[in-house]
Amino acid sequence: MLVLGLETSCDETGVALYDSQRGLLADALFSQIDLHRIYGGVVPELASRDHIKRMLPLIEQVLSEAQCQPSDIEGIAYTAGPGLVGALLVGASCAQALAFAWDIPSIGVHHMEGHLLAPMLEDNPPEFPFVALLVSGGHTQLVRVDGIGQYRLLGESIDDAAGEAFDKTAKLMGLRYPGGPEIACAAQQGVPGRFKLPRPMTDRPGLQFSFSGLKTATLTAWQKCVAGGDHSEQTRADLAYAFQDAVVATLTIKCQRALEQENLKTLVIAGGVSANQALRQSLEAMLAQRQGQVFYARPEFCTDNGAMIAYAGCQRLLAGQKEGQSINVRARWPMEELPPLVS
Repeated sequence: MLVLGLETSCDETGVALYDSQRGLLADALFSQIDLHRIYGGVVPELASRDHIKRMLPLIEQVLSEAQCQPSDIEGIAYTAGPGLVGALLVGASCAQALAFAWDIPSIGVHHMEGHLLAPMLEDNPPEFPFVALLVSGGHTQLVRVDGIGQYRLLGESIDDAAGEAFDKTAKLMGLRYPGGPEIACAAQQGVPGRFKLPRPMTDRPGLQFSFSGLKTATLTAWQKCVAGGDHSEQTRADLAYAFQDAVVATLTIKCQRALEQENLKTLVIAGGVSANQALRQSLEAMLAQRQGQVFYARPEFCTDNGAMIAYAGCQRLLAGQKEGQSINVRARWPMEELPPLVS
């Protein structure tokens, strides 16, 4: 089955073609980072308008790259949530219009299920069951995965998501948006040990996360340095290192707890923050000690993309699931509400 995937949940327009037999045939992405950077964050109305501008040219691009015609497409998958409602509506309305015009089925895909299944696009995909760490700008969750649609939430952030904490911390330190890559880059020049920041909620049992206190501790340390006349690039790098180290250590400790609790040795990390090299190295070292394995998508499929939506949608369409002609999107959507995949 050849499926067209459309991703418009936030600030990236992604389009891809996935074939159930041949794999990923083509994908294209347009990032709105430059559009939103001057505002220090995503402006929903601007995001929606840009999705409208980019969608059809990107569809034409992937069709050309895959040497396919519209008549070859057998299904359309689109991100139905969670995300920015205006942005979601662009992809959903486009998908439903094309599905009606081409007389093919469509399916609304859960954005985080797309991220969770992105490692399945690699040559060495993980096998069920496993623990998944979904870590992005809007989510930090630990989930037990027994199959597609078989999810059990183990723990999540009670305040800021990890990616959100990266963005906010970068902004208070005078770094550009988006903050994750900026802090990771600055941390490469940082000196370990100069700043000591807390590992939130690791001194108590459980799998919940909290990053607001870490963000405040970083702000306090930065303000103290600035007040003392020390706001050099080296100081910024040292603090960026300490912040990243605290986030990575916290995520690693919680992942280890989740694996021990579920008696599993396979971990999947997905979402934008999963591209962080320090996090990958820490989790790989932890899994090596447990004689386990960690799986993740290639860097370009860690952030939002159409390939993950096309893959996830293809699996559900093959199982006979499809949408009606109404356009339904959800800003909030617990992943546990998804139906299990039954072939």
